[in-house]
Amino acid sequence: MRNLLNFLAKYNNLIIFLVLEGIAFYLLSTGNNYHNTKVVKGIRGTTRGLEQKISNTRSYFRLRDINQELASENNSLKNTISRLMKKEDLLFFSVSDTIFNQQYKYSSAEVIDNSVNRQKNFFTINKGRKQGLSADMAVISGESVAGVIVGYSDNFSIVMSLLNLDFRLSARIRSNGYFGSLSWDGIDYKNVILSEIPRHVPVSLGDTVETTGYSAIFPEGIMIGVVSDFEKPGGDFYTIKVALKTDFRKLHFVNVIGNMKKTEQIELENSFQ
Repeated sequence: MRNLLNFLAKYNNLIIFLVLEGIAFYLLSTGNNYHNTKVVKGIRGTTRGLEQKISNTRSYFRLRDINQELASENNSLKNTISRLMKKEDLLFFSVSDTIFNQQYKYSSAEVIDNSVNRQKNFFTINKGRKQGLSADMAVISGESVAGVIVGYSDNFSIVMSLLNLDFRLSARIRSNGYFGSLSWDGIDYKNVILSEIPRHVPVSLGDTVETTGYSAIFPEGIMIGVVSDFEKPGGDFYTIKVALKTDFRKLHFVNVIGNMKKTEQIELENSFQ
């Protein structure tokens, strides 16, 4: 009680001023229609502004859920398109199967651990065996290459990043169709090296580099990046630097691609080796 009395004694002038200001404001806003309208509009405008800020804040905190919903819808559409648009010669098929035309299935996942500063980088995603994932499945970020699953448990998977000295990928230059071997040199997380492209092939800065589809892991036409530099060393091939489309420092949501005909393809290829 003593503290309260001391507070009132210390700030009594300010308290009286605020009370009188409140009374004056009330009389002004209720005693005159013009001022009353102005006050009401001002209060409504302030209220709408606060409500908009609150709504924006709520929307911001829902972005995670929205992104996951969009990723699921995107993969569902990809699976549908893969079934409907894949055209094969039906002359040799006598069975009726709603998915026999589909070669790739898609699933979304979230990156929960990642590295970019090592010579052999990996990242972890939050899906595994129980969600239908297995080794040698392709992982993309948006529409660009990110890595390949090399290990998995019931609910998690380890992905070998494109930024790994052991990573190799068959890639081609979209403008001319020539393909070679793509790998990371361990220097810059923004660039990789495309080799085995003959020196007589026309190469230009900005050319798109994409997957060939020659492996049983990545589909054809997945973007890797663009040609940022190239040189002609003493041999018969270019050394081409490719600026990656995927920003591995911002890797968050990814899509996993499973080749439903991978086992058949590999067994057939191995039988002739």
